[in-house]
Amino acid sequence: MDTSIRPIEFDSAAEALLSSCHLPTSDLSGSSKVLLFGHAPDGTLTGMVGLEIHGANALLRSLAVTESHRSTGLGAKLASCAEQQAAVLGAHAVYLLTTTADKFFERRGYVHASRNEAPASIARTSQFSELCPSSSAFMVKRLNG
Repeated sequence: MDTSIRPIEFDSAAEALLSSCHLPTSDLSGSSKVLLFGHAPDGTLTGMVGLEIHGANALLRSLAVTESHRSTGLGAKLASCAEQQAAVLGAHAVYLLTTTADKFFERRGYVHASRNEAPASIARTSQFSELCPSSSAFMVKRLNG
């Protein structure tokens, strides 16, 4: 894992970053199900990603980068961090939902999938069942190993 990316807690800085990127936060406060990783080299949170592990499946969520740090490769590093952590924790596939970043994820090996083919563990998440609109792209990346 990139050493500039570390586990973080959901706090006001994380909430502000996610809100500025129009990403949901309602289920993150006090959640022990979502692992968060952040990039804050000078103490200011510039990017973050969330990961939910559900057995052999993981849900990547809450990938957010401040506008001033976009197009620097930080988003790709955060996504890679989440994928590496998913693999370490036993996941064989990483799923996600997005309304705006499908091209970004396609470049990283994710493919579109049908929502009705989602594993039950992913379909039961609040991200899948409540927070993301049905028009969201549902994508998956199979992990090696």
